[in-house]
Amino acid sequence: MIPAMDRGLPPSDIESLLKAISHRRSLGLARLSEEPVDRAILESALEAANWAPSNGDTEPWRFSVFTGDSRKQLGEVFAESYRIGAEAEGKFRPESFQAMRERGEDAPVWISLGMSPGLLEDGTMKESEEEEGLAVACAVQNLHLVLSAYGLVGMWHSKGASVHPNTAKFLGLEAPGRLYGMFFCGWPKVAWPEGERGPWQDKVRWYE
Repeated sequence: MIPAMDRGLPPSDIESLLKAISHRRSLGLARLSEEPVDRAILESALEAANWAPSNGDTEPWRFSVFTGDSRKQLGEVFAESYRIGAEAEGKFRPESFQAMRERGEDAPVWISLGMSPGLLEDGTMKESEEEEGLAVACAVQNLHLVLSAYGLVGMWHSKGASVHPNTAKFLGLEAPGRLYGMFFCGWPKVAWPEGERGPWQDKVRWYE
């Protein structure tokens, strides 16, 4: 048997890992600073995302990162996605359309959360869409944990224009790929919020 010290991490690293996990926070757009985020930080988080597990080693996660002026184009895409959906439902509002145009600049960083599945030789998916989606979710958690460790907050937005087919098309995530939403992040302009969770013991059953 391989000694535990050769298989695991030092106790201090484990303590840091647990602290990073409980330190993670999600905050909405209104509580983000306009201060830009250094690209090196984003690259570090994206590298962590790439170490997520995936069934069949498909590595299906796909990200597009929008910073600087590119956020204006993203806002135009959001607005068009809103228009298409709202007009189809007879609920279009000019003020909401304008707000969506400006939304891209409400956060210094936007990251699209996409899935490009592993395919077999006949073009069918190697794994189920559910399996690939779970892998993407693991990647997003890794991403968020590292960003939080740097002092950044963010949120996974998964409805409306963030998952609209028009937005997915713009991002090159048409079927069999899929857009699971947008992750926005930035420096908080409020105090770091305290986290709350119910006891983990209430959510676990032991069988021995």
